[in-house]
Amino acid sequence: MTIDRAAVASLVARPALQRLLAVLDGGGETTWIVGGAVRDVLIGRPVSDVDCATTATPEETMRRAAEAGFRVVPTGIDHGTVTVIVEGTPFEVTSLREDVETDGRRAKVAFGRDFAADARRRDFTMNALYADRTGQVHDFVGGLADLAARHVRFIGDPGQRIAEDYLRILRFFRFHAAYGSGDIDAAGFTAAVRARAGLDLLSHERLRTEIAKLLGAARALETCRIMIDAGLLQRTFAGVTHDMRLARLIAWEAACGRRPDPVLRLAALGTDIPEDAARLRDRLRLSNVETRRIHAFAALVERLNGSAGPWSLRDLRALALSFAPEIVAAAFAAAAPLADIDARGRDFLAAVARGEAIAPVFPLSGEEVVAAGVPKGPRVGAVLAAARERWLDEDCPADAAALKRILQQAVAAGRAG
Repeated sequence: MTIDRAAVASLVARPALQRLLAVLDGGGETTWIVGGAVRDVLIGRPVSDVDCATTATPEETMRRAAEAGFRVVPTGIDHGTVTVIVEGTPFEVTSLREDVETDGRRAKVAFGRDFAADARRRDFTMNALYADRTGQVHDFVGGLADLAARHVRFIGDPGQRIAEDYLRILRFFRFHAAYGSGDIDAAGFTAAVRARAGLDLLSHERLRTEIAKLLGAARALETCRIMIDAGLLQRTFAGVTHDMRLARLIAWEAACGRRPDPVLRLAALGTDIPEDAARLRDRLRLSNVETRRIHAFAALVERLNGSAGPWSLRDLRALALSFAPEIVAAAFAAAAPLADIDARGRDFLAAVARGEAIAPVFPLSGEEVVAAGVPKGPRVGAVLAAARERWLDEDCPADAAALKRILQQAVAAGRAG
Protein backbone atom coordinates (compact mmCIF):
# COMPACT_ATOMS: atom_id res chain seq x y z
CA MET A 1 0.00 0.00 0.00
CA THR A 2 1.05 3.62 -0.38
CA ILE A 3 2.27 4.80 2.99
CA ASP A 4 0.91 8.14 4.11
CA ARG A 5 4.20 9.37 5.52
CA ALA A 6 2.65 12.69 6.50
CA ALA A 7 0.15 10.88 8.72
CA VAL A 8 2.86 8.73 10.28
CA ALA A 9 5.01 11.82 10.77
CA SER A 10 2.13 13.61 12.52
CA LEU A 11 1.78 10.67 14.89
CA VAL A 12 5.49 10.60 15.67
CA ALA A 13 5.52 14.37 16.15
CA ARG A 14 3.14 14.33 19.11
CA PRO A 15 5.00 16.26 21.83
CA ALA A 16 4.53 13.74 24.64
CA LEU A 17 5.59 10.88 22.37
CA GLN A 18 8.64 12.85 21.21
CA ARG A 19 9.68 13.34 24.83
CA LEU A 20 9.29 9.63 25.53
CA LEU A 21 11.27 8.55 22.47
CA ALA A 22 14.01 11.04 23.22
CA VAL A 23 14.54 9.25 26.53
CA LEU A 24 14.11 5.63 25.43
CA ASP A 25 15.41 5.59 21.85
CA GLY A 26 19.18 5.94 21.96
CA GLY A 27 22.13 5.15 24.15
CA GLY A 28 22.39 1.66 22.73
CA GLU A 29 18.63 0.97 22.81
CA THR A 30 15.99 1.23 20.09
CA THR A 31 12.34 2.10 20.73
CA TRP A 32 9.68 2.13 18.03
CA ILE A 33 5.92 2.71 17.93
CA VAL A 34 4.11 -0.57 17.33
CA GLY A 35 0.70 -2.09 16.66
CA GLY A 36 -2.65 -0.39 16.57
CA ALA A 37 -1.40 3.19 16.44
CA VAL A 38 0.63 2.49 13.30
CA ARG A 39 -2.15 0.42 11.74
CA ASP A 40 -4.84 3.02 12.35
CA VAL A 41 -2.88 6.09 11.31
CA LEU A 42 -2.03 4.38 8.01
CA ILE A 43 -5.72 3.93 7.14
CA GLY A 44 -6.86 7.29 8.43
CA ARG A 45 -8.49 6.20 11.65
CA PRO A 46 -8.12 8.26 14.82
CA VAL A 47 -5.37 7.16 17.17
CA SER A 48 -5.76 7.41 20.92
CA ASP A 49 -3.45 4.93 22.63
CA VAL A 50 0.15 4.60 21.45
CA ASP A 51 2.21 1.53 22.34
CA CYS A 52 5.94 1.19 21.97
CA ALA A 53 8.36 -1.73 21.59
CA THR A 54 11.90 -1.44 22.87
CA THR A 55 15.15 -3.37 22.98
CA ALA A 56 15.60 -2.18 26.57
CA THR A 57 14.69 -4.45 29.45
CA PRO A 58 11.76 -3.39 31.65
CA GLU A 59 14.20 -2.37 34.36
CA GLU A 60 16.16 -0.15 31.94
CA THR A 61 12.95 1.38 30.65
CA MET A 62 11.83 2.21 34.17
CA ARG A 63 15.23 3.60 35.10
CA ARG A 64 15.37 5.94 32.12
CA ALA A 65 11.77 7.05 32.52
CA ALA A 66 12.17 7.75 36.23
CA GLU A 67 15.38 9.75 35.65
CA ALA A 68 13.48 11.86 33.10
CA GLY A 69 10.83 12.63 35.71
CA PHE A 70 8.11 10.51 34.12
CA ARG A 71 5.70 8.53 36.24
CA VAL A 72 6.17 4.77 35.75
CA VAL A 73 3.66 2.00 36.51
CA PRO A 74 4.80 -1.67 36.19
CA THR A 75 1.44 -2.72 34.70
CA GLY A 76 2.63 -5.99 33.12
CA ILE A 77 6.23 -6.25 34.07
CA ASP A 78 6.24 -10.07 34.07
CA HIS A 79 5.60 -9.85 30.34
CA GLY A 80 7.90 -6.90 29.83
CA THR A 81 5.30 -4.12 29.85
CA VAL A 82 5.47 -0.90 31.83
CA THR A 83 3.29 2.16 31.48
CA VAL A 84 5.10 5.46 31.22
CA ILE A 85 3.03 8.60 31.76
CA VAL A 86 4.30 11.70 29.96
CA GLU A 87 2.46 15.01 30.26
CA GLY A 88 -0.61 13.10 31.45
CA THR A 89 -0.53 10.71 28.47
CA PRO A 90 0.07 7.01 29.22
CA PHE A 91 2.24 4.92 26.89
CA GLU A 92 2.63 1.16 27.18
CA VAL A 93 6.25 0.26 26.56
CA THR A 94 7.03 -3.43 26.07
CA SER A 95 10.43 -5.04 25.78
CA LEU A 96 10.99 -7.13 22.66
CA ARG A 97 10.17 -10.70 23.54
CA GLU A 98 9.58 -14.24 22.42
CA ASP A 99 7.14 -16.74 23.94
CA VAL A 100 9.02 -19.54 25.68
CA GLU A 101 6.01 -21.46 27.02
CA THR A 102 2.26 -21.03 26.58
CA ASP A 103 -0.90 -22.84 27.70
CA GLY A 104 -3.49 -20.95 25.68
CA ARG A 105 -4.15 -18.41 28.40
CA ARG A 106 -0.79 -17.06 29.54
CA ALA A 107 2.79 -17.20 28.38
CA LYS A 108 6.31 -17.20 29.76
CA VAL A 109 8.48 -14.86 27.74
CA ALA A 110 12.15 -14.19 27.12
CA PHE A 111 13.35 -10.70 26.28
CA GLY A 112 15.37 -10.07 23.14
CA ARG A 113 16.64 -7.43 20.76
CA ASP A 114 15.27 -8.63 17.42
CA PHE A 115 12.29 -6.66 16.06
CA ALA A 116 11.61 -9.28 13.38
CA ALA A 117 11.36 -12.00 16.02
CA ASP A 118 9.09 -9.77 18.08
CA ALA A 119 6.86 -9.28 15.02
CA ARG A 120 6.59 -13.02 14.37
CA ARG A 121 5.14 -13.68 17.82
CA ARG A 122 2.26 -11.21 17.41
CA ASP A 123 -1.26 -12.16 16.31
CA PHE A 124 -2.16 -10.56 12.96
CA THR A 125 0.05 -9.12 10.27
CA MET A 126 -1.65 -5.73 10.37
CA ASN A 127 -0.88 -5.50 14.10
CA ALA A 128 2.86 -6.12 13.61
CA LEU A 129 3.76 -2.81 11.98
CA TYR A 130 6.37 -0.53 13.53
CA ALA A 131 7.29 3.14 13.03
CA ASP A 132 10.56 4.70 14.15
CA ARG A 133 11.30 8.27 15.22
CA THR A 134 11.81 9.39 11.62
CA GLY A 135 8.38 8.14 10.53
CA GLN A 136 9.75 5.16 8.63
CA VAL A 137 7.44 2.13 8.74
CA HIS A 138 8.95 -1.32 9.30
CA ASP A 139 7.04 -4.40 8.13
CA PHE A 140 8.50 -7.87 8.76
CA VAL A 141 5.45 -10.06 8.08
CA GLY A 142 3.52 -8.57 5.15
CA GLY A 143 1.25 -6.40 7.23
CA LEU A 144 1.18 -3.48 4.83
CA ALA A 145 -0.21 -5.58 1.99
CA ASP A 146 -2.84 -7.16 4.23
CA LEU A 147 -3.81 -3.77 5.63
CA ALA A 148 -4.22 -2.39 2.11
CA ALA A 149 -6.43 -5.36 1.22
CA ARG A 150 -8.28 -5.15 4.57
CA HIS A 151 -7.39 -8.81 5.06
CA VAL A 152 -7.08 -10.01 8.66
CA ARG A 153 -4.46 -12.76 8.61
CA PHE A 154 -2.60 -14.57 11.34
CA ILE A 155 1.17 -14.38 11.37
CA GLY A 156 2.62 -17.77 10.51
CA ASP A 157 0.56 -20.83 11.36
CA PRO A 158 -2.92 -19.82 12.59
CA GLY A 159 -3.29 -22.92 14.74
CA GLN A 160 -0.06 -22.18 16.55
CA ARG A 161 -0.99 -18.54 17.10
CA ILE A 162 -4.34 -19.56 18.56
CA ALA A 163 -2.81 -22.25 20.78
CA GLU A 164 -0.65 -19.54 22.34
CA ASP A 165 -3.75 -17.63 23.43
CA TYR A 166 -7.28 -18.88 22.77
CA LEU A 167 -8.62 -15.35 23.03
CA ARG A 168 -7.21 -14.93 19.52
CA ILE A 169 -10.22 -16.88 18.25
CA LEU A 170 -12.51 -14.00 19.21
CA ARG A 171 -9.94 -11.38 18.28
CA PHE A 172 -9.74 -12.86 14.78
CA PHE A 173 -13.47 -12.36 14.25
CA ARG A 174 -13.50 -9.01 16.00
CA PHE A 175 -10.73 -7.67 13.78
CA HIS A 176 -12.46 -9.03 10.70
CA ALA A 177 -15.61 -7.18 11.78
CA ALA A 178 -13.70 -3.95 12.41
CA TYR A 179 -11.06 -3.99 9.65
CA GLY A 180 -11.88 -6.76 7.21
CA SER A 181 -13.21 -6.46 3.68
CA GLY A 182 -14.37 -9.35 1.55
CA ASP A 183 -14.27 -12.96 2.66
CA ILE A 184 -12.84 -13.98 6.00
CA ASP A 185 -9.39 -15.57 5.90
CA ALA A 186 -9.98 -19.27 5.25
CA ALA A 187 -6.94 -20.58 7.11
CA GLY A 188 -7.70 -18.47 10.15
CA PHE A 189 -11.36 -19.47 10.16
CA THR A 190 -10.53 -23.20 9.94
CA ALA A 191 -8.02 -22.93 12.77
CA ALA A 192 -10.49 -21.00 14.94
CA VAL A 193 -13.20 -23.63 14.49
CA ARG A 194 -10.79 -26.46 15.26
CA ALA A 195 -9.64 -24.76 18.45
CA ARG A 196 -13.13 -23.72 19.63
CA ALA A 197 -12.88 -25.77 22.85
CA GLY A 198 -10.26 -23.29 23.96
CA LEU A 199 -12.98 -20.67 24.41
CA ASP A 200 -14.06 -22.55 27.54
CA LEU A 201 -10.69 -21.81 29.16
CA LEU A 202 -10.95 -18.03 28.88
CA SER A 203 -11.91 -15.72 31.71
CA HIS A 204 -15.35 -14.19 31.58
CA GLU A 205 -13.87 -10.70 31.61
CA ARG A 206 -11.78 -11.36 28.49
CA LEU A 207 -14.81 -12.80 26.71
CA ARG A 208 -16.85 -9.73 27.59
CA THR A 209 -14.27 -7.28 26.27
CA GLU A 210 -13.96 -9.00 22.89
CA ILE A 211 -17.70 -9.53 22.44
CA ALA A 212 -18.44 -5.88 23.24
CA LYS A 213 -15.87 -4.70 20.69
CA LEU A 214 -17.11 -7.18 18.10
CA LEU A 215 -20.74 -6.09 18.48
CA GLY A 216 -19.78 -2.45 18.09
CA ALA A 217 -17.80 -3.03 14.88
CA ALA A 218 -18.85 -2.04 11.36
CA ARG A 219 -19.37 -5.60 10.10
CA ALA A 220 -20.76 -7.02 13.33
CA LEU A 221 -23.82 -8.63 11.75
CA GLU A 222 -22.00 -10.37 8.93
CA THR A 223 -19.28 -11.61 11.27
CA CYS A 224 -21.75 -12.82 13.90
CA ARG A 225 -23.53 -14.84 11.24
CA ILE A 226 -20.24 -16.49 10.27
CA MET A 227 -19.64 -17.35 13.91
CA ILE A 228 -23.19 -18.66 14.37
CA ASP A 229 -22.86 -20.93 11.36
CA ALA A 230 -19.68 -22.33 12.92
CA GLY A 231 -21.28 -22.75 16.37
CA LEU A 232 -18.82 -20.34 17.97
CA LEU A 233 -21.20 -17.68 19.29
CA GLN A 234 -23.52 -20.26 20.82
CA ARG A 235 -20.54 -21.67 22.66
CA THR A 236 -19.38 -18.24 23.78
CA PHE A 237 -22.84 -17.24 25.04
CA ALA A 238 -23.70 -20.72 26.34
CA GLY A 239 -27.11 -20.24 24.79
CA VAL A 240 -29.27 -18.97 21.96
CA THR A 241 -28.46 -16.58 19.14
CA HIS A 242 -30.88 -14.56 16.99
CA ASP A 243 -29.18 -12.96 14.03
CA MET A 244 -32.42 -11.64 12.49
CA ARG A 245 -33.21 -9.60 15.58
CA LEU A 246 -29.69 -8.24 15.50
CA ALA A 247 -30.11 -7.41 11.82
CA ARG A 248 -33.31 -5.47 12.46
CA LEU A 249 -31.78 -3.61 15.40
CA ILE A 250 -28.70 -2.62 13.38
CA ALA A 251 -30.90 -1.46 10.50
CA TRP A 252 -32.90 0.67 12.94
CA GLU A 253 -29.72 2.21 14.38
CA ALA A 254 -28.52 3.07 10.88
CA ALA A 255 -31.87 4.54 9.81
CA CYS A 256 -32.00 6.72 12.92
CA GLY A 257 -28.36 7.74 12.83
CA ARG A 258 -27.72 6.17 16.23
CA ARG A 259 -24.32 4.98 17.39
CA PRO A 260 -23.94 1.21 17.85
CA ASP A 261 -25.05 0.08 21.29
CA PRO A 262 -23.18 -3.18 22.08
CA VAL A 263 -25.37 -3.95 25.10
CA LEU A 264 -28.65 -3.72 23.18
CA ARG A 265 -27.07 -5.62 20.29
CA LEU A 266 -26.09 -8.34 22.75
CA ALA A 267 -29.66 -8.40 24.06
CA ALA A 268 -31.08 -8.73 20.55
CA LEU A 269 -28.61 -11.43 19.61
CA GLY A 270 -28.41 -13.51 22.77
CA THR A 271 -31.80 -13.61 24.53
CA ASP A 272 -35.12 -15.40 24.21
CA ILE A 273 -36.60 -14.69 27.63
CA PRO A 274 -35.74 -12.30 30.49
CA GLU A 275 -33.95 -15.07 32.40
CA ASP A 276 -31.34 -15.14 29.63
CA ALA A 277 -30.00 -11.86 31.01
CA ALA A 278 -28.70 -13.71 34.08
CA ARG A 279 -26.95 -16.27 31.88
CA LEU A 280 -25.24 -13.57 29.86
CA ARG A 281 -24.34 -11.71 33.07
CA ASP A 282 -22.58 -14.78 34.46
CA ARG A 283 -21.00 -15.78 31.17
CA LEU A 284 -19.67 -12.33 30.26
CA ARG A 285 -19.37 -10.68 33.70
CA LEU A 286 -21.81 -7.94 32.81
CA SER A 287 -22.45 -5.05 35.17
CA ASN A 288 -25.73 -4.69 37.02
CA VAL A 289 -26.73 -1.79 34.76
CA GLU A 290 -25.99 -3.80 31.61
CA THR A 291 -27.87 -6.82 32.97
CA ARG A 292 -30.95 -4.72 33.80
CA ARG A 293 -31.01 -3.26 30.28
CA ILE A 294 -30.76 -6.70 28.72
CA HIS A 295 -33.44 -8.08 31.07
CA ALA A 296 -35.80 -5.22 30.16
CA PHE A 297 -35.18 -5.70 26.44
CA ALA A 298 -35.85 -9.45 26.67
CA ALA A 299 -38.99 -8.89 28.75
CA LEU A 300 -40.38 -6.55 26.12
CA VAL A 301 -39.50 -8.90 23.27
CA GLU A 302 -41.20 -11.75 25.10
CA ARG A 303 -44.32 -9.58 25.48
CA LEU A 304 -44.22 -8.65 21.79
CA ASN A 305 -43.91 -12.28 20.78
CA GLY A 306 -47.07 -13.03 22.74
CA SER A 307 -49.13 -10.28 21.14
CA ALA A 308 -50.52 -9.85 17.66
CA GLY A 309 -50.87 -6.06 18.03
CA PRO A 310 -51.74 -3.51 16.92
CA TRP A 311 -49.74 -1.33 19.32
CA SER A 312 -50.96 2.22 19.86
CA LEU A 313 -49.25 5.33 21.17
CA ARG A 314 -51.04 4.71 24.45
CA ASP A 315 -49.56 1.21 24.64
CA LEU A 316 -46.07 2.50 23.99
CA ARG A 317 -46.41 5.24 26.59
CA ALA A 318 -47.58 2.68 29.11
CA LEU A 319 -44.49 0.58 28.41
CA ALA A 320 -42.27 3.66 28.63
CA LEU A 321 -43.53 4.22 32.17
CA SER A 322 -41.89 0.97 33.19
CA PHE A 323 -38.95 0.77 30.78
CA ALA A 324 -36.53 3.35 29.42
CA PRO A 325 -37.84 4.77 26.12
CA GLU A 326 -34.74 3.64 24.22
CA ILE A 327 -35.30 0.06 25.43
CA VAL A 328 -38.89 0.21 24.20
CA ALA A 329 -37.84 1.59 20.82
CA ALA A 330 -35.02 -0.93 20.39
CA ALA A 331 -37.18 -3.90 21.36
CA PHE A 332 -39.91 -2.89 18.92
CA ALA A 333 -37.32 -2.32 16.20
CA ALA A 334 -35.89 -5.80 16.74
CA ALA A 335 -39.08 -7.78 17.23
CA ALA A 336 -42.23 -5.99 16.04
CA PRO A 337 -43.23 -5.44 12.40
CA LEU A 338 -44.06 -1.80 11.71
CA ALA A 339 -47.48 -2.92 10.48
CA ASP A 340 -48.30 -3.86 14.08
CA ILE A 341 -47.77 -0.26 15.30
CA ASP A 342 -50.20 2.56 14.57
CA ALA A 343 -49.05 5.84 12.97
CA ARG A 344 -48.82 7.83 16.22
CA GLY A 345 -46.93 4.98 17.81
CA ARG A 346 -44.42 4.91 14.95
CA ASP A 347 -43.95 8.66 15.31
CA PHE A 348 -43.28 8.20 19.03
CA LEU A 349 -40.67 5.51 18.41
CA ALA A 350 -38.99 7.64 15.76
CA ALA A 351 -38.83 10.56 18.17
CA VAL A 352 -37.30 8.29 20.82
CA ALA A 353 -34.67 7.16 18.34
CA ARG A 354 -33.79 10.80 17.63
CA GLY A 355 -33.60 11.52 21.34
CA GLU A 356 -36.60 13.84 21.15
CA ALA A 357 -39.23 11.85 23.05
CA ILE A 358 -39.25 11.94 26.82
CA ALA A 359 -40.74 9.09 28.80
CA PRO A 360 -44.06 10.14 30.26
CA VAL A 361 -43.88 10.58 34.01
CA PHE A 362 -47.10 9.77 35.85
CA PRO A 363 -47.57 12.88 38.02
CA LEU A 364 -49.81 11.50 40.79
CA SER A 365 -48.54 9.81 43.95
CA GLY A 366 -49.82 7.65 46.77
CA GLU A 367 -49.75 10.63 49.11
CA GLU A 368 -52.22 12.44 46.88
CA VAL A 369 -54.48 9.39 46.88
CA VAL A 370 -54.44 9.33 50.70
CA ALA A 371 -55.10 13.08 50.78
CA ALA A 372 -58.16 12.43 48.57
CA GLY A 373 -59.64 10.28 51.34
CA VAL A 374 -58.40 6.76 50.64
CA PRO A 375 -57.11 5.02 53.80
CA LYS A 376 -53.54 3.81 53.76
CA GLY A 377 -53.26 0.24 52.61
CA PRO A 378 -53.68 -1.91 49.48
CA ARG A 379 -56.48 0.32 48.15
CA VAL A 380 -54.02 3.18 47.63
CA GLY A 381 -52.07 1.18 45.05
CA ALA A 382 -55.25 0.03 43.33
CA VAL A 383 -56.60 3.59 43.04
CA LEU A 384 -53.25 4.87 41.83
CA ALA A 385 -53.12 2.16 39.14
CA ALA A 386 -56.65 3.02 38.03
CA ALA A 387 -55.76 6.72 37.87
CA ARG A 388 -52.73 5.91 35.74
CA GLU A 389 -54.88 4.00 33.25
CA ARG A 390 -57.30 6.93 32.99
CA TRP A 391 -54.37 9.32 32.58
CA LEU A 392 -52.99 7.22 29.71
CA ASP A 393 -56.44 7.03 28.11
CA GLU A 394 -56.61 10.83 28.11
CA ASP A 395 -53.23 11.27 26.37
CA CYS A 396 -51.17 11.97 29.50
CA PRO A 397 -52.45 15.43 30.46
CA ALA A 398 -50.28 17.60 32.70
CA ASP A 399 -52.68 20.39 33.77
CA ALA A 400 -53.77 20.42 37.40
CA ALA A 401 -57.52 20.44 36.67
CA ALA A 402 -57.34 17.31 34.53
CA LEU A 403 -55.20 15.51 37.09
CA LYS A 404 -57.59 16.42 39.92
CA ARG A 405 -60.55 15.14 37.92
CA ILE A 406 -58.75 11.88 37.02
CA LEU A 407 -57.87 11.30 40.66
CA GLN A 408 -61.42 11.96 41.83
CA GLN A 409 -62.83 9.57 39.22
CA ALA A 410 -60.38 6.84 40.27
CA VAL A 411 -61.22 7.34 43.97
CA ALA A 412 -64.94 7.20 43.22
CA ALA A 413 -64.58 4.08 41.14
CA GLY A 414 -62.55 2.47 43.92
CA ARG A 415 -65.30 3.16 46.44
CA ALA A 416 -67.95 1.81 44.13
CA GLY A 417 -65.95 -1.34 43.56
